[in-house]
Amino acid sequence: MGCAPSIHVSQSGVIYCRDSDESNSPHQTTTISQGAAALHGLFIKTDAADSIPSVLAYQSRQQPPPPSAGPRRKERREPGASAGARAPRCCGIEAETQTSTASAKVLLIFAKEDNQSDGFWWACDRAGYRCNIARTPESALECFLDKHQEIIVIDHRNSRYFDAEDICRSIRATKPSEHTVILAVVPRTSADQEETSVLPLLNAGFNRQFMENSSITACYNELVQIEHGEVRSQFKLRACNAVFAALDHCQEAVEITSEDHVIQYVNPAFERMMGYHKGELIGKELTELPKSDKNRADILDTINTFIKKGKEWQGVYYARRKSGDSIQQHVKITPVIGQGGKVRHFVSLKRLHCANENNKQLYKSHRDEKYTGDNFQSESHSFKCKNRRKDSADVKSITSQSSDAPSLQARRYSSTARIHSMTIEAPITKVINIINAAQENSPITVAEALDRVLEILRTTELYSPQLGTKDEDPHTSDLVGGLMTGGLRRLSGNEYVFSKNMNLSHNHPSVPNTINDVPPCIAQLLDNEESWDFNIFELEAVTNKRPLVYLGLKVFARFGVSEFLNCSEATLRAWLQVIEANYHSSNSYHNSTHAADVLHATAFFLGKERVKGSLDHLDEVAALIAATIHDVDHPGRTNSFLCNAGSELAVLYNDMAVLESHHTALAFQLTTKDSKCNIFKNIDRNHYRTLRQAVIDMVLATEMTKHFEHVNKFVNSINKPMASEQTSSHSEGSDCECTANIKNFPDNQTLIKRMMIKCADVANPCRPLELCIEWAGRISEEYFAQTDEEKRQGLPVVMPVFDRNTCSIPKSQISFIDYFITDMFDAWDAFAHLPVLMQHLANNYKHWKTLDELKCKSLRLPSENNN
Repeated sequence: MGCAPSIHVSQSGVIYCRDSDESNSPHQTTTISQGAAALHGLFIKTDAADSIPSVLAYQSRQQPPPPSAGPRRKERREPGASAGARAPRCCGIEAETQTSTASAKVLLIFAKEDNQSDGFWWACDRAGYRCNIARTPESALECFLDKHQEIIVIDHRNSRYFDAEDICRSIRATKPSEHTVILAVVPRTSADQEETSVLPLLNAGFNRQFMENSSITACYNELVQIEHGEVRSQFKLRACNAVFAALDHCQEAVEITSEDHVIQYVNPAFERMMGYHKGELIGKELTELPKSDKNRADILDTINTFIKKGKEWQGVYYARRKSGDSIQQHVKITPVIGQGGKVRHFVSLKRLHCANENNKQLYKSHRDEKYTGDNFQSESHSFKCKNRRKDSADVKSITSQSSDAPSLQARRYSSTARIHSMTIEAPITKVINIINAAQENSPITVAEALDRVLEILRTTELYSPQLGTKDEDPHTSDLVGGLMTGGLRRLSGNEYVFSKNMNLSHNHPSVPNTINDVPPCIAQLLDNEESWDFNIFELEAVTNKRPLVYLGLKVFARFGVSEFLNCSEATLRAWLQVIEANYHSSNSYHNSTHAADVLHATAFFLGKERVKGSLDHLDEVAALIAATIHDVDHPGRTNSFLCNAGSELAVLYNDMAVLESHHTALAFQLTTKDSKCNIFKNIDRNHYRTLRQAVIDMVLATEMTKHFEHVNKFVNSINKPMASEQTSSHSEGSDCECTANIKNFPDNQTLIKRMMIKCADVANPCRPLELCIEWAGRISEEYFAQTDEEKRQGLPVVMPVFDRNTCSIPKSQISFIDYFITDMFDAWDAFAHLPVLMQHLANNYKHWKTLDELKCKSLRLPSENNN
């Protein structure tokens, strides 16, 4: 940059500037229009109305406004400039912001740069809008026709350089301007001067006026209000053209009527089906059209009963074509709620009932008919072409048009042949294809039932059951809402931040050097740790709320974890200390005692013969590690709370599996940060990756939004095949064969590990009654605290029934067991054989039911409380 730049002026008055020492670089050419622009820290100023002077004056670029006044000023540069110094398409554009994610485009038309134009420029920069500046009427019109800005700001303060109203009229004369908001900047009036009328501006084509104010905030507020108001409304109007284009190409017949059943729109598919031209239908009442006499006498009353209540109706209906023939249709009528919360329109989707022979002949003959009119021609060729479309909205509704097709049904389903021939198929696609094929030769009733099956299979919530009558139970619906949704709605301005910082320190109270150094009172308790009735709360008390380290050392030694990881017991002990230190002892439920309880349950399950025979040593180690870390750094609040509060974690993990993702990420971060506690430092890279993936998968499985998916997959892939094998084989070795088969399929092993940690995580209702009661009190207290905080912060209350003043804990436990626990543990028991757990579950459920029947909100019966 040591040499002076060379400057060239084109015949059109556009200035080009190139560094003479870097002329070969295409990035070093800058195009500068008439007006002003930034160039290498210098400022070239010309007058748009005058001829370009023979000597160009250089002056320092004006400093950007201070931080308090707005965003940092960026260098304006002309987009599109290239090495050849070609003028850009919009030769009068002085500059353009480079924000690629802008939601609106703005054109500023100012003859000269001043504080007002700068105010709007930096307001666009702050709002993230793409901004252009034009200095002349010609360049303004050229730029608008090229870029179609949604907002135009025209300087109306001084007519010396151009007539603002003339510019507005010339822009309004163009087709794209119908969706543009044009703002006039008018001079500020003095206090004693009467404000002028806005009508002349409106008549000239302006939408709004802006009183001169160079404040960036004032300009920003004006632009943002326009974008949120008029611009967004225009976006919706512009989208209507695309909506009607989609309707015109839709293969289903669409009819839209008013609330008084006056036809307002029909698409070409409707015209083809019914034999009418749209001009014959628009404006007519449905009662004016001929009806078929094949319908039941009460069908219209039935339909009206539904749609008048705002409910959707669908079923089979006979319609009469213009030719007088009756055709059988599948019809879906949807009421559309409009102004005043009332039904304002009805949308009817219609397709031919393929099983009706009369329909087949009518439709076949109708394809050969020719219509005359503005937009209606023979459809026989276009039907063949449409079958070649790649982007179909509904595969079922696209029909093959081969002349030798035996039936309409064959034409309907032969279009799915492309899907059958796909080389990459999802299992659900295969299922849908099989059902489609089965429909071809099925009776009407079966075909209709399979249609309903297909509708269900195409939903995303395949594994989430509908509440049905349980929906009336607020405890159940609150549990489902609080545990199975990632966040109800976001309230801006509320940010939930963890009160506890990540603890990376190793300075904790002394712990045993080895498992043999455990104090006698603790060692005596741990002698019973292999029993399901092991009392974790006694261990919590004698270890001063540090049960995870002690239980972890004992369990990990029993399963040979140190040997598998090739790490010392000291490293394992340090790791357990760090993990336990990052559990919040202030949480009533999600603390290290809960982690130790889940670890104990996981170890118990791993000791069952069928589980042991189905998993490898790596799976066992992964399961124990996952149980240990599965709730590390839990804040004592649900995912829904964090999402509603706009927490940093919810933002980081996009409101999906927020806590579970955080638990795994933090656990691996803590482990690998310090060599003293890195239990993975000595294992093979491939083993580490496999182990890490297994741990992550299991911890993510504890997230409740996919609860039913995991349980149903386990039942369908593990329970049912095993039951079939056991039924067909009565030999002694059948159980060994089952576990051997499971071991041959890694996907089945994954399902078992997921189910195991899920059951361990929520095994409280299956513990002995005293332990079950304690856990119920602790989780309820944590939910009470969350409800209290939601009310304090003005957040949505995720689980309203967990109000400490009104909640019935027995009811909440009954709902939790009914909805989440019973089916899952039935499936797990069928695999792992857990009679003790199931007996506890039955006893505990009976306990809660008794309390509920007595209208008792406490945890124990009155007689138990007296004792």
